[in-house]
Amino acid sequence: MIRATISAAALTLSLTAAAYAQTTTAPTAQTGVKTGTTATVQTPVGTVQTGVNTNINAAAKAPVTVGGAPMLPTATIVANASKASNLTTLVKAVQAADLTATLSGPGPFTVFAPTDEAFGRLAPGTLDQLMKPEQKASLAKLLKYHVVAGKLDAAALKQQIQAGGGTATLTTVEGQPLKATLENDALVLTDVGGGKSYVTQYDVEQSNGIVHVVNGVLAPKLG
Repeated sequence: MIRATISAAALTLSLTAAAYAQTTTAPTAQTGVKTGTTATVQTPVGTVQTGVNTNINAAAKAPVTVGGAPMLPTATIVANASKASNLTTLVKAVQAADLTATLSGPGPFTVFAPTDEAFGRLAPGTLDQLMKPEQKASLAKLLKYHVVAGKLDAAALKQQIQAGGGTATLTTVEGQPLKATLENDALVLTDVGGGKSYVTQYDVEQSNGIVHVVNGVLAPKLG
């Protein structure tokens, strides 16, 4: 029986088109937002946290919640993500790509974690194809493209952006770069194909790094 497959080029086109479609309209920031405060703006693809807070989560000792679940700073990235109701697709993808052990390791890692809604905006059939065993390498590349070595909180990312004259180039674990910028005081990530993803939740502390929740899937070149 012939097994259905999809080429790396086709996957790249599907991912890039979906990323572009979900960010064609930039968010409009609320006025009067000061650095060190937190506000929200509504975008076509979700609520974006703006006002990159240099002390986010520093004052509160209670665990931050993601998807209704407490994210314990003593637990690993995978252990915490497995409890979040809005990160179920990401966890399944990490398992399918055999990256559970890696992201449970000492790190530290900075992970830009797409939500279930973000994965749901991919072109129809793209995620199903990526989750097939024969596409394991492509899926691993996609996931590693959302990971940066080291621990970069919102303050560190903002400092890099300012030092770079408005743009910071992040080297992902996958090897291809991501560009980080501030747009209406919201942190924006731009992939190699020009697709954008906005950070919706900053500085979720983990025992082996830090997670920033994002509202779009970032697409590397898979070829």
